[in-house]
Amino acid sequence: MKRCALYLCAFLLPVACGRELPLQEPSSRAPKGEVFHGLIQLGEKLEDPYTVENMQKALDSVYPTKAGRVDIHPTDLYVRFLPSTDAELQRLKADGLYLQDHPMDYKIVREGDYYFDPSLEEDVITWQYAVVPGDYAFPSGIRYEVLDHCYISEHDPDTRACPDIDWRLVEEEAFRLTGNAGLLAPATKADPQKPSGRITLQDPGFCEGKPVGLAGVMVACNVFVKIGFTHTDRDGYYTVPMEFTSDPRYRLVFQNDKGFSLGFNLVLLPASVSTLGCGGPEGIDYNITEQDDVWLMRRSAANNAAYDYLSRCTPQDLDISAPPADIRIWMIPVLKESSAPMLHHGAGLDHELVKQYAGDYATALKMFLPDITIGTSEAHTIAKVYSSTVHEFAHASHFAQVGTEYWTPFIAYIVRSYVMDKGAPYGYGSGSGSGECAVGEMWAYFLGSTLNKDRYGGSLPSYPASLWFRPEILSCLYERGFSRAQLFRALKKSVTSVDALHQELVNLYPEKQDLIDDAFTRYGK
Repeated sequence: MKRCALYLCAFLLPVACGRELPLQEPSSRAPKGEVFHGLIQLGEKLEDPYTVENMQKALDSVYPTKAGRVDIHPTDLYVRFLPSTDAELQRLKADGLYLQDHPMDYKIVREGDYYFDPSLEEDVITWQYAVVPGDYAFPSGIRYEVLDHCYISEHDPDTRACPDIDWRLVEEEAFRLTGNAGLLAPATKADPQKPSGRITLQDPGFCEGKPVGLAGVMVACNVFVKIGFTHTDRDGYYTVPMEFTSDPRYRLVFQNDKGFSLGFNLVLLPASVSTLGCGGPEGIDYNITEQDDVWLMRRSAANNAAYDYLSRCTPQDLDISAPPADIRIWMIPVLKESSAPMLHHGAGLDHELVKQYAGDYATALKMFLPDITIGTSEAHTIAKVYSSTVHEFAHASHFAQVGTEYWTPFIAYIVRSYVMDKGAPYGYGSGSGSGECAVGEMWAYFLGSTLNKDRYGGSLPSYPASLWFRPEILSCLYERGFSRAQLFRALKKSVTSVDALHQELVNLYPEKQDLIDDAFTRYGK
């Protein structure tokens, strides 16, 4: 299973134009190095300048007359956790911890997406490294080890009682004493700085191909145990609330402030990570295009599609139910099809059926339940990823309205069809759950197509002739004046067939019965 998990992790992987905002010159603010995927390769262990012992030595060196009069005490603990279940991992995440799956005090020989501790047995979650406050209350039942007691002056309220101590100089001295002087920023940039910048995504079919913000994604940076993280705003701008005098290592963590995450949780963080490399303490800018790293492009496109969708589920816009909070998205490049099983939110699925459907993925599916999976084997453009993502989020809104009792037969029908009908994702329209499938897929195809039209222009598409259900019915009603919200209101728990959808629309809008009847007659079987 560990071999399977490592393989998966190597690959798993609103946006509006917004106001016109200037980009920084990329050549001067680009991170050093390039994006890599696969297993992180660690080099030698380094001596951490931020340990209490090393910071005390540095303080005594810079201010020898104060030796013995200023006592440095632990402000933070450098720890590693070994959660045994997804629930334990989520408990740590709920504490607001920044979790990293590899040590913070080792040289990185080669960057990557993930790390797995070779001393661990198969089928376990790898160690998760974090820096916690000195008085952190460790959750009971989760294994942990304290690796170092550390001192970070920004976390010490008592530093205000020592106005004559320049902690920047002390920190620099600690780097020199521990052999890490080469990591310090050039003298011309020696003043502590909060990293800030802009992360953008450039979709050639949207906003005239201009870069738009990578919205709501986490930007994390660290130098040893000194960590800062924040989220980009809707236009991709960020400012990390931690000052650095050395060059941090920058990472994009796809854990969005809208409450969803992209990733596979077995050996990674609770979300996918793309490491951008080291950059100056002043911050970096990064623009993602279709010609750049494909995994980063796909993650970014799905991130913005989900952010866009959630931003529009308001009474002032789509006026439909938002998907449940804490949506988990997996990106699976070995599959073409996408799905919304909503397993994390309680939809039931027989594990024996999952084994037939998912093969080597089955154990991971059982352990780390996804809500949405995005198949990206044919997703070579941002537009393709956007289309798949909003289609599945349309399902998630439907789920929010009808619940698990409706969804379980729906998703079971989808999986059975895929297994028994040799990969046919929707079967042939018969058997338990086929009615729920017809209604659900009609809605998702319809809403997804209108959202694509909103973004890219043009007309509503022609749906695949192979579909046995008819999204054209809803498109016809939409083009004749029905709003998306009006159509969504008909998706009730009792609407488990196309005929029931027909009747519910008539019940809701009796004054439009002739128009409704005509659409179902024209496009029905």
